[in-house]
Amino acid sequence: MRVVVDKENRIPYYWQIADQLKKQILTGILTDGTILPSERVLAESTGVHRNTVIKAYGILKDEELVESVHGVGYRVTCGVHPEAEEGQRRKKGVNWNHAIKDEYQDMEKTFDDIFQRFTEESQISFSTGMAPAVFDAEKVAADFEAILHDEQKKPFYLSPYQGDLSLRKCILAFLREKSIRASLGQIQVLSEMNQAMDFIVTALLKPGDKVLLEEPVSPDVYRAIALAGCKAVTVQVDENGMICDDLETLIERQKPKFIFVNSSFHDPTGVVMSTERRLKLLDLANRYGVPIVEEDAASELAFDEALQPMTLKSMDRHDNVIYIYSFSLTFIPGLSLAFVVAPEKLIKSLSYLVSIRMISLDWMRQKLLTAFMSEGRYREKLSLIRELNRKKALLMQSCLDRLKPLGITYEPPKGGVYIWCRLPNRIDSREVARLCMKRGVSVIPGDVFYPGRNGGYHQLRLNFSFETEERILEGMKIFGAVIEELSNDA
Repeated sequence: MRVVVDKENRIPYYWQIADQLKKQILTGILTDGTILPSERVLAESTGVHRNTVIKAYGILKDEELVESVHGVGYRVTCGVHPEAEEGQRRKKGVNWNHAIKDEYQDMEKTFDDIFQRFTEESQISFSTGMAPAVFDAEKVAADFEAILHDEQKKPFYLSPYQGDLSLRKCILAFLREKSIRASLGQIQVLSEMNQAMDFIVTALLKPGDKVLLEEPVSPDVYRAIALAGCKAVTVQVDENGMICDDLETLIERQKPKFIFVNSSFHDPTGVVMSTERRLKLLDLANRYGVPIVEEDAASELAFDEALQPMTLKSMDRHDNVIYIYSFSLTFIPGLSLAFVVAPEKLIKSLSYLVSIRMISLDWMRQKLLTAFMSEGRYREKLSLIRELNRKKALLMQSCLDRLKPLGITYEPPKGGVYIWCRLPNRIDSREVARLCMKRGVSVIPGDVFYPGRNGGYHQLRLNFSFETEERILEGMKIFGAVIEELSNDA
């Protein structure tokens, strides 16, 4: 067993130790029942304090990869123990660690784990970007019944690969309200933003290609790039969005296949890209012939509707922007849809991908969203969601303000669903997330938004849209208690 701590690396020592041990356990280097070095021995061999090793072993215990046994120490526990019957231990089977390609064995599971654990009823989620519960269940059930009745003579399990025609017509009207020019042939309906990003990556990229991404950026985006065998080249974000000062040099040197931006109420920072930078980005894209992929799920969620940001797509006069809109933050939780607006040639490629990867798009969801949009109910609910989000954001801000004496800082959001918090340098955001999770509250540590894990150690993303006001207060009380404890221990 070999564990090395890189003291030049900004990743906390205990996370370095835990990640290396985890990898050795999951890849079979450390087999089930292996006795791990004592806290003192491992501390001496890695040149760290014993408390650092205790923290590392604590993380592995939380993930049920090791157990502490009285009189023995720490032991790997990921299946059959040594004291099990000899025949059972000698059984052979598929070695899934070798069967599955390395790139699909993501050793960094923090982001996914938090979202899976949030489904537990007792969990308070400040991690999940979803719309609040403003949709009446009985009314939605009646909508489904009406759809089934109206369409009962049709093969309702099928829909055009490009998306339901009635829905695309509603989307056209919706786009006109956002000053986006498009035709029916330029719209592709998909299940969600992640699928849209996956299909765009599949259609545009080859292994070895480079893509310019904002940093910080959603893990869903940079993982899609990495799984395609491509390289993410990051550009920092500040209070005005993607910093464009050195963008031309990057484009000339890196020759990216596209530039990804989340321009309005950015995930995770919540910032809005300035008009000046939008114009510069559009100019560079046009001069160098580089497409822009604009992800937009939150531009409709400005707390003041009059200050709703313009999209890059609405400012694009040369058809260089591929626009992704997701209904994940504005429609019934769990029934999200998304669409892509792009040149017809790319839309045909995306429709072809739908035809070979799916039997059909979700017909019921498309019909339901069509009903909401055509009858004006979508806009009504959007206004209600916007106001609820504003109130919840103010409530969460009031809780954060009480933690300012401990060093918590943040920029008050003007829309969207996230608050990007900065912790004092002595507090690690992963430790905050781990302790909050143990007490029933999920938050997202900042480093998962950095593809190279080179930042975010003292930042957190908090979502305020999903939970009720009562649960926000309950969860923020727990969050505050964790911050106080870590401040006192530092």
